[in-house]
Amino acid sequence: MYKNLAATLVAACCWLSPAFSQTSHTAQTAQTVPPAVVKAGFVYVSPITEAGWTRQHDEGRKAVEAAMGDRVRTTFVENVAEGADAERVIRDLAATGHQIIFTPSFGYMEPTLRVARDYPGVKFESITGYQTAPNVATANARYYEGRYLAGVAAGRMTRTNVAGYVAGFPIPEVLQGINAFTLGLRSVNPQATVKLVWLDVWFDPPKERDAAMALFNQNVDVVAFHTGSTAVMAAAQERGKLAIGYHSDMRRMGPDAQILAVTHQWGGYYTERVRAVAQGTWKSGNLWGGVREGMIRVEGFGSKVPPAVKAEVLARQDDIAKGRFHPFRAGATPVRDNTGREVIAAGQTLGDAQILQMNWLVEGVQR
Repeated sequence: MYKNLAATLVAACCWLSPAFSQTSHTAQTAQTVPPAVVKAGFVYVSPITEAGWTRQHDEGRKAVEAAMGDRVRTTFVENVAEGADAERVIRDLAATGHQIIFTPSFGYMEPTLRVARDYPGVKFESITGYQTAPNVATANARYYEGRYLAGVAAGRMTRTNVAGYVAGFPIPEVLQGINAFTLGLRSVNPQATVKLVWLDVWFDPPKERDAAMALFNQNVDVVAFHTGSTAVMAAAQERGKLAIGYHSDMRRMGPDAQILAVTHQWGGYYTERVRAVAQGTWKSGNLWGGVREGMIRVEGFGSKVPPAVKAEVLARQDDIAKGRFHPFRAGATPVRDNTGREVIAAGQTLGDAQILQMNWLVEGVQR
């Protein structure tokens, strides 16, 4: 589980799941690899399921293989808990000749840094981490951009004017998403509000389902979530409600429920970084990419979404990609939090440092 919530007040982070029994797939790369071939390792915090956080990162791994062919060999280890288990797995990958290792979970940051100090010749990619080193880069995605777009769609689709949101912990990344969703919702439907449920857990399908059901009992007809499973989408399908998919396209779980999915795409970034190792040009850095970089997009529009709504959302996505629009930019009136305090002055846009330290809920969010 997440061990230091306070640390996230200065860094964006991802959902973290509880400890799982570990399954290793390192045997597939046990053979000797020619020096010209890059060995790339991936460490996953949860099982590879049909959809979700880990699924998207494994799709990124597969994209590397598809792009580089026989110039790369990949290894992945799933179900790795943060802490000592993570350090042991990362260290094992470094010791067995992997030239680059991707660790996509915030709780892997410190173990990654410790191993990196002992293996200066190995390159490490701390996904959602914020501390770099000469051989450690960090990267994350601007999930809030997709959340705003989802809010626009939800605002057009709701009939009760009450949306729901199931979330794990009140950390900046989650608050960014809730606030962006609400701002998008109310940009097209000013009367709409968001009922929020905190779970204090990232991955607990029964608890996620119960929270969604409770929201549906409170007049919510559209729900979004920042948790680790597909339980909320399945609950919406069961109750005949609407939902926003997250991480992955979840139409298989909610063929009638899904409005759209906010997905993150890691294939391009992962391929670029592995190629840099192959070419000897890899450098440490810190990337926070979004729609413009192709790391965030909305897709998987459901059959109930009118063409005009889909066109509106895609047009707004294009505006974000081209820098014509920012989810956290105030118009002629200031943006206020749900206590009435001004948080974005009229005509102003929040900078990255302010977004990364977000600790408020926007007007319209009800707890």
